[in-house]
Order: sequence, then structure tokens, then C-alpha cells
Amino acid sequence: MTPHESDDSSVRELADADIDWPLLERVVEYENSWYTGGYDLVEQPDGSTKRYYWAELPPAAVILAIADDQLVMVEQYRPAIREQCLELPAGIVEDGESFTTAGARELREETGFDPAGVSLLEEFWCTTGLLRHRRGIVFAEGLTPVEPARDTNEFLSVHAVPIDEALAVARREPANDATIEGILLAEAEGLL
Repeated sequence: MTPHESDDSSVRELADADIDWPLLERVVEYENSWYTGGYDLVEQPDGSTKRYYWAELPPAAVILAIADDQLVMVEQYRPAIREQCLELPAGIVEDGESFTTAGARELREETGFDPAGVSLLEEFWCTTGLLRHRRGIVFAEGLTPVEPARDTNEFLSVHAVPIDEALAVARREPANDATIEGILLAEAEGLL
């Protein structure tokens, strides 16, 4: 397994306590099917205590799909920021799925492209000061058109962006972290 490959068993679990930051209490204040929110009361290295608030979300796959020197992107309205966004396809990793399996599924569902090959470019923690959320950037190639199977809340359109314009397009407001991260990682790997 290369440093960029992983399976679900290699994902680090959150430690309940650390020698320098003992966990005194974990409180869940809010829970629904999308996320769980709460706080950890910890003892800081100086002996004081503090509540650190967090939101826990399931892992997500972000898909960087290439076809004919074009990057596949989706445009959709994001109610949380009240903006229309052009971004890489992405979605939740379902129970029992790897990032690559979820990435291929989400690509098919959202864009109507079935990849011949997928690989995990990177997986990492996101917004570590607040979120308990892992993200995997998945590279997809060898795309075959299929019928999309969008969720009932997915109202999106599919766009093809020339690879040499991808980063500039991704940086336009409202820019989003996952899209910029995916493009930069693919460029660093020589895939764009």
C-alpha cells in the first residue's frame, strides 16, 4: 500500500484522552442524521479546564474526474452560504465503503459518469479546530456516460472545465476548500 492509499481500517480513531490534555467529560448536545454536535471538557496543560465545542460528520469523498482534458464539476446551490457554487462532485462515505468506492458511486449518481479507475490521492482531517470530519480526495478516470441517480435534494448541473483553467475557476467566489484542495493535490501528483 502506498502512502496515499488507505482502507477504512487505517483511519485513525479519535483518542478519548491524552496525557497532556485529559478528557474530563464528553457531552453531546445535538444529534441528527447529518451530524452530532457537542463539547469535550478537557484539562489543559496548565491545569485549567475548558470546553472545546465540536461537530462530528461522517467522512466524505471529493472526486476529481478527468475526461478529454476536462475536469468534471457540478454547480449547485448551497443553502448554508446562500450561494450557487461550482465545485468538484462530493458525497458522504456510507457505512462499509472506502473513499474510492464512495467516490465512484457519488460520481455516477451526481454526474452520470462511471469511472473505469479510481485512486485515493489523500485523506485527512478537516477544520480540526471544530470538526471531527475526514475527507478523501479521489481521482477518477476512464469515464463512461451512464444515467445519473441523484438524491432528492440534489439539484445540480454538470460542467466540463478545461484542466488548464481549473484552479482559476475553483478560486472564483464563492470558492470552497474541497475543490481547491482536490485540484492542488492532483496538480502536485502530476495528474493535471
